[in-house]
Amino acid sequence: MTDTKPPPVKLAFSHVGLHCKDLPRMVDFYTRVLGFTETDRGIVRGLDIVFTSWDPRDHHQVALVSGRPDTTGFNHVNQLSFRVPRLEDVQSVWRRVKDEPGVHDMRGTNHGNAFAFYFRDPEGNRIEVFCDTPWYISQPCIEELDLSRDAKEVMAEAEAFCRAAEGFKPVEDYHADVAQKIAAHVRSLGG
Repeated sequence: MTDTKPPPVKLAFSHVGLHCKDLPRMVDFYTRVLGFTETDRGIVRGLDIVFTSWDPRDHHQVALVSGRPDTTGFNHVNQLSFRVPRLEDVQSVWRRVKDEPGVHDMRGTNHGNAFAFYFRDPEGNRIEVFCDTPWYISQPCIEELDLSRDAKEVMAEAEAFCRAAEGFKPVEDYHADVAQKIAAHVRSLGG
């Protein structure tokens, strides 16, 4: 029997909403430390909500909502990931965040295909700020990254590491390979 379902719609990440224990503290952190701008605020279903964005085309990228109980045993959000253009931008965020009260579990990571800075915000949500590199290597790859080092030195060492790693190729070649895989998958779904 043939599956007549249409192919999936291509989705692009838009925004995330986080329930917060201490809404003013979280608004301060996301606006003052991470540089989001408050775009709106109000009340929805009895809860305070603050909308924030980095992009004027997006009403909000992170919505912060009151009402998170102190007794929640597990945070269902694995991480919020934000792309920046360059390694120097990742380092800039690291410098802004590293001495911030309540921020913890910080680490720089070289994934080969990206440089990332992971940390937990004041309420324990994991955040990743990353930039892509011009290379692809087989994933996962988790190498320690010292974000205090000179960006040019980091790039040179990372390139040498990547060129010696399994699966190395320029990222454009990897993108072309994935585009072919996606096209084949969509065709297999009847698209």
